[in-house]
Amino acid sequence: MIVGIEGVRDALGRGEAVVLPNPAPLTHVVTATTPAAVNAAKGRPVGQAVAVWAHGRDVLTEIISATTLDPAAAEMALRLLADEHVTLLVPMSVSVPGWLTPATKDGWALLFGARWPPVRPVLDSFPVLYVSSANRTGHQPVASTADALEMFPPGTPVLDLADRGRAEPVRRATTTLRLHPDGSLDLHRRGAQDHPHRDATVYLGNLRSRYVES
Repeated sequence: MIVGIEGVRDALGRGEAVVLPNPAPLTHVVTATTPAAVNAAKGRPVGQAVAVWAHGRDVLTEIISATTLDPAAAEMALRLLADEHVTLLVPMSVSVPGWLTPATKDGWALLFGARWPPVRPVLDSFPVLYVSSANRTGHQPVASTADALEMFPPGTPVLDLADRGRAEPVRRATTTLRLHPDGSLDLHRRGAQDHPHRDATVYLGNLRSRYVES
């Protein structure tokens, strides 16, 4: 069902999963205050790993302090999350905050950090959110409100922020990068951000030129 900002906040406060849009060219996400709610909305095992929506300063500080990233790599992580809107795998130390455990597997935590202005009123009310691509298991992530309403069970709150007067670009799920302690990067999963580039080497080289060599 289509809801506004207040409806989304109310649903999250009740522990429900909601579907939120992202800025183009990204697809929607499904988010909740618990990983179980995210996984249930996607129709997959409730214990499956999810990402943490690392959008708040305090949350980011706690996460970064628990990684093994060197200072330059830590700064790069913050910039990649905030500016590039990628999903980012970061290496964790032995001590991981309990709330980050659902997003941590084999020593790597999965983070998403976009703070799109239209959804900030939602994010600011919930410092810790769990997030995944907005799709039911076996389907592609949804790219519009109509797709979300069709794919998710009736009653699932969907925030509609579409600009009806503007042509929509092709949307894709976020690119996932792996950031190593020394600041080197690997392409873990292809997505919207790397799609315009010829291959992973060109994309990663572009990132290095902007975030390492600048």
